[in-house]
Amino acid sequence: MPSALTAEERSRLDRVIEETLKDLELTYEHPSDGAFLVTLPGDHKLTTMTWLLVQDFSLLIEAFFMRKPEDDPAAVHDWMLKRNAHMYGLAFSIDQLGDVYLVGKLPLSAVEPDEIDRLLGCMLRYSDDGFDTAVALGFETSIRREWAWRVKRGESTANLAAFPQFAGEDLSKT
Repeated sequence: MPSALTAEERSRLDRVIEETLKDLELTYEHPSDGAFLVTLPGDHKLTTMTWLLVQDFSLLIEAFFMRKPEDDPAAVHDWMLKRNAHMYGLAFSIDQLGDVYLVGKLPLSAVEPDEIDRLLGCMLRYSDDGFDTAVALGFETSIRREWAWRVKRGESTANLAAFPQFAGEDLSKT
């Protein structure tokens, strides 16, 4: 069985990751050896906070996607599984609470600038492109209530613009 990662190799990997993040001009924190928290700015999901964690045999890449769906979790899970089949290096996953994450692992031998860039690009694309669909599937009731509340009080609905299908209905039954 291969031995655990040496301090020298961990240090080398930290340098590769840090230099790559700097070259990509990404905002990040480096709270400890082998741990990087990267901020990926998006359009639909405004920020995807992504962990890069050097482990003994792989680099873990992980980001919170959304909390546990309130409405029709089966539809959200079905959507995620169908997406997983066409994704590179990452997959949707749920934790013990039902919250949704994007996760992936990269062999340490493949931790190079191009691959880090590729995986972070995939993370941003999968998180940002699918966010509105997943939220609409998993939180329809809450979105409808929010629309009704804002319209009734004359509040802006600008941050609900991604969900026009839920506007303008009689929500007194919900």
